[in-house]
Amino acid sequence: MEIFGYSKELGKWIEIGNSGMFRPEMLAPMGLPEDVTVIAWGLSLERPTMIKYGYKNIRDLFGHKVKLDLIYQNPLCRY
Repeated sequence: MEIFGYSKELGKWIEIGNSGMFRPEMLAPMGLPEDVTVIAWGLSLERPTMIKYGYKNIRDLFGHKVKLDLIYQNPLCRY
């Protein structure tokens, strides 16, 4: 299942959530039996964040090269 929301800024529908099933090879290292089914779902908050802050590349939000200025300059951040 996928969840979409309409972006007025982009003038199109964007994916904001997704779901699926874990593959057996992902569960094996956790010690789960092969007959166990695991369903996962979650919000894709990186897409609305990219639109809000003008990011064109998702790697600017995730990974070891992320600049933390966005976090430190956000008025909701308390440090």
